[in-house]
Amino acid sequence: MEREIQNVVHWLREQLEKTGAKGFVVGVSGGLDSAVVANLIKLAAPNHSLGVIMPIYSDEKHLTDAKEVIKQCGINSLTIDLTETHRVMFSHIKEQIGQKNDFNQNLEQIANANLRARLRMSALYTVATNYQYLVVGTDNKAEWYTGYFTKYGDGGVDLLPIVDFSKAEVREMAKSLGVPERVIEKAPSADLWENQTDEAELGTTYDIIDAYLNGEDVPPKDREIIEKLHQRSEHKRTSIPQYKRK
Repeated sequence: MEREIQNVVHWLREQLEKTGAKGFVVGVSGGLDSAVVANLIKLAAPNHSLGVIMPIYSDEKHLTDAKEVIKQCGINSLTIDLTETHRVMFSHIKEQIGQKNDFNQNLEQIANANLRARLRMSALYTVATNYQYLVVGTDNKAEWYTGYFTKYGDGGVDLLPIVDFSKAEVREMAKSLGVPERVIEKAPSADLWENQTDEAELGTTYDIIDAYLNGEDVPPKDREIIEKLHQRSEHKRTSIPQYKRK
């Protein structure tokens, strides 16, 4: 794993050379994946890496963990509270749609969550433009395969350094990097609503997804869930369909 870390750090430095960017920025949530990426970009660009904490009605424990990650890896940091921005924007959208009696309450939770992710993406790119940095994503192999990310939200990034690593491998990487134990062991959560967890939303576990991606046998029910998630999210991993004139 130490060699893998060195390879990723080298790859990140290559991206700076190719693009002419000055450094990296990542959103730090207090979760495992963003903690690992924060450490990686700090190693790749010690003086030009930035971790941004972006609370939106966030659980205090996630903010505490995010701050602990910042402290642990020594990365420069910035906190941008987007709670009020989200409240105003989402309520205004609901009001405008509601005037036509078209607001779909059954999809309110997911629309609310996706707006959170897309506001964070917008904030990161605004910060990145200011510093001439690249926005670094935190999706791992399981998340990428199942489409467990918001299109143009946390999926809207310039680089994906850990997308070829399973969740278990990311956890091993975190141990090698010295990520706080609490962050490594906590239940994965995108903190999109109260008590939300990744695995409850996915309908299966990261261990099972990792096993499936490694070609191992998994329970038929889980296999069906994973394959449906992959098929349904294909549009997130492909380029935008373009009409070609005949």
